[in-house]
This record gives sequence, structure tokens and C-alpha cells, in this order.
Amino acid sequence: MASPLAIHAGREAAATLARHGWDPALFSLLLGASGGPKWFILAALDRYLFGDYLQRSTRPLAVLGSSVGAWRHACLAQDDPVAAIDRFAESYLGQVYSARPDAAEVSRASLATLDQLLGDGGAAAIARHPRITTHIVTARGRGPCGAAGGPLLALGLAAAAGANALARPALAAAFQRVLFSSGFSSQDSGHGDAGAPALPGFATRGAPLTADNARAVLHASGSIPFLLTGERDIPGAPPGHYWDGGIIDYHFDPRPLGTGGLILYPHFRSDLTPGWFDKFLPWRRLAPALVERLVLVAPHPDFVASLPLGKIPDRGDFTKLETEERLANWRCCLARGEELAEAFAAQVAGPDPLAGVSVS
Repeated sequence: MASPLAIHAGREAAATLARHGWDPALFSLLLGASGGPKWFILAALDRYLFGDYLQRSTRPLAVLGSSVGAWRHACLAQDDPVAAIDRFAESYLGQVYSARPDAAEVSRASLATLDQLLGDGGAAAIARHPRITTHIVTARGRGPCGAAGGPLLALGLAAAAGANALARPALAAAFQRVLFSSGFSSQDSGHGDAGAPALPGFATRGAPLTADNARAVLHASGSIPFLLTGERDIPGAPPGHYWDGGIIDYHFDPRPLGTGGLILYPHFRSDLTPGWFDKFLPWRRLAPALVERLVLVAPHPDFVASLPLGKIPDRGDFTKLETEERLANWRCCLARGEELAEAFAAQVAGPDPLAGVSVS
């Protein structure tokens, strides 16, 4: 295995890297996907990116994420990003549930982890960061999907899945995208002053991300219906029940995301599934090369095959593995993630910016 990393660059991004090298000031947007414990394989890379590489730039940076992607970005915007990542990882590792946990139990554990991640001043730091504008995607339920649970929500989700299978825009009948932004103003439709892109479709509505609502927004953005409770009537946003932003923007479709610079996307895999329901529709997956200004960094498939059970951690590990085996596997993946961080650092420092980079 030559490198544990697979790096993909669109043609414009590749040309820019060839001219200027891996200058962090080239990047104006950082993307973060949904994926729950899949994040463990990126934790060490995040430590390098958030604690070193991205700190070398003074350029305004927009960060756009859903679910665990938004939680990762909440670490970046704190005064000590590496300490926040470490708190996040240790608290997430410590989550242990009863044999059949309900949504309230899972949300209690999730909020406890979020409180560890944020620490004493994390919410204020995110809301007021002078350089990093944080944008968090949530999905506001419409009709039956606005229910907090029960048969009505189940019916709404089934209808939403069917509508999405016919056409992705049809999902808007069940969920509205509400984008919470630390740079929100009524004049810029909620996309902030750091140039975060407008997200088309889904009747997107902007709302302010503040020190007072950041905890609720982050919890909502990671709340899978029925597995967690979601959040109702978040201050500063339209009334209603708020769910996992990954329902609409699971990996994002970066094609319409116009930015002033390049897009950096540390990801779990080398293709993109726009929305959560699209996981079951393989023809919806996008190749990163379709996005001109995108640089996607992901574990190489050979590296993934060398991990315990031949895969990165996922939510199914909670039910498929005994607690001790799950913790051992996850800690191994955390440690093995250092190989990704070292490989990216070597890429940044190397003489050929495009060495090993896939360009289409």
C-alpha cells in the first residue's frame, strides 16, 4: 500500500495546487459529512488540519457541515481545537447503552458528549469566531415528518423515502433545509459573511447560530429520527421539529457550491452520496472529479481493508459488537488514523503537490 490516503482533485483545484502548492489560504470552504462514528478514522487528520494546517492561514474560512461533520467543525472554531477533538473522541468512546435504548436515552448520551466537546466556552467561541464562519445544516420536518415520533413520523419517513426515490427535489415536501450560520444576517439570506455558498432547493432558510442556541442546533443536526429526539422550536429559527441535517445533505452535492477559493473535504470515502435516503440509490453517488474546485481527502480502500473487520467504525457497531470488542476496534482505528495525518502532512510538505493525486 503506497499511501493510506486517496486524494481527489477537480481540474481547477488540481491546476491551482500545481501553481501554488498546498497553501492553506487557497481554501475558502471546509466541508464535513454526516457519518457518526465513521469520524474516528479522521480524528488524527482533524487534529493536524484544525490544530496546524488551517491555522497557518489568515483568510476567512467558511465551514459547512451536517451531523458529525458539524460537530467536528465545532471543535475547529474553539480556542484549542485539538483539546476539543480529544474531549469529543473520549466522550464518544465512553457511550454505553442499555440493551434496547430509546431515543431519550441516546439523546441524553449524545448531549453529554456534546457538552464535553463544547466545554465551558465552546458555544460562544463558535458563534463569535473572528475568522471562521460556521454553517450547520438541519432538516426541519414538514407535515408528518414534523412529528416528534410515533406512527405519524414513521408514515412521513416512508413517504419521504418514496418521494426521494422518484426525484431528490421531491424530498422537500417532507423536510426543509434550515442553515444556521454564525455569520447570519437578514441581508445575505443566512449564508454569512465568509462566503458560504447558497444551498439550492429544499426551501432553504437561514437562521442565526448563537452562543445560546448552538447546543440545540448541533444536537438537532445529528438527530436521526427515532434514534434520537431531535429539537423543537430552536430559538431564532422557524417553529417546528428539527432533525439530522444529513437527511438532506448527507455528503453534500458540492457542484453548486460557488466559493472564492477551493473546497477542502476530509471524508470517509471517495464518492459522495447527496442525501441520507440516497444511500439506497447507488446511481445518485457522485464522483469528486465532477466538482472543479474540490479537493477530497479520504482513506484509501486498501487502508480501510487493513482495519479491524476490514472497515471503518459505524453506528451498527453498537448492536453488532460486544462493548469491549467495539471499544478495542474503535481505539485501534483512532490510532491507525495517525497514518492518514502523517500522509497528508507529507503531501503538504512534498516537492510535487500533485504526487499521487487523482485528477479527472
